[in-house]
Amino acid sequence: MEAEAGQPLLRVHDVAVRFGGIVALDGVSFDVPPGRIVGLIGPNGAGKTTLFNCISRLYPCERGTIELDGVSLLDVPRHGVARLGIGRTFQNLALFGTMSVLDNVMVGRHCRMRGGFLANALRLPFAVRSDRESRRMAERLLALLGLERVAHTRVAELPFGTQKRVELGRALAAEPRLLLLDEPASGLNHEEVGAIGELIRRLRAELELTVLLVEHHMQLLMSLSDWVVALNFGKRIAQGSPAEVRSHPELVRAYLGTHAA
Repeated sequence: MEAEAGQPLLRVHDVAVRFGGIVALDGVSFDVPPGRIVGLIGPNGAGKTTLFNCISRLYPCERGTIELDGVSLLDVPRHGVARLGIGRTFQNLALFGTMSVLDNVMVGRHCRMRGGFLANALRLPFAVRSDRESRRMAERLLALLGLERVAHTRVAELPFGTQKRVELGRALAAEPRLLLLDEPASGLNHEEVGAIGELIRRLRAELELTVLLVEHHMQLLMSLSDWVVALNFGKRIAQGSPAEVRSHPELVRAYLGTHAA
């Protein structure tokens, strides 16, 4: 939010990405202040997931800078992003179906655990303590997400909406400061969409999270977001409060191919 004073938690400046001759992002800039929910919207192909992949270090940037709390993410290796304080969910679930809910969430603790394979195999004291601490953290998250009763159930046996919460738990297990949510309501029914919205609000408050949200469910995104950034063909075409962006002529044209009334 350009109008906000103080240091943003996330700063995206002049980010550009090309895939051959295709321009995926073209000089995108915006800030995400700490403690806020910022919605990222735009038609399919606008560059939203590409931007998430740049923040996660899955894609390189051709130009520009991305900083988390003043630290350049472009200087951080992929495996260091979670430790720096970024958690992410994906549009397409990437869970371990044969593992239990608890074990899936425990996977998200990997970047916070001490010791490696040998230390765990030898059951060295510091590795045992780290494992116990991580298990307690995972169990607290399951309680927060309403997943205690299915903690030891294989993920593949659960309905899709419950699996979405498991993935959210795995992202939260790394204790992120910034949570990237990619289509959290995708595939959910009306009742589940309302529940995930309330859950995101509660998690933001209780865990003191900052959230960058991509969501095609416009009513949900607009009701959750403090600030909205709109992309189209890789460019930022609008930003502002949900009320301001909802009626922005450029956004109306991007979605409807016509001029705003």
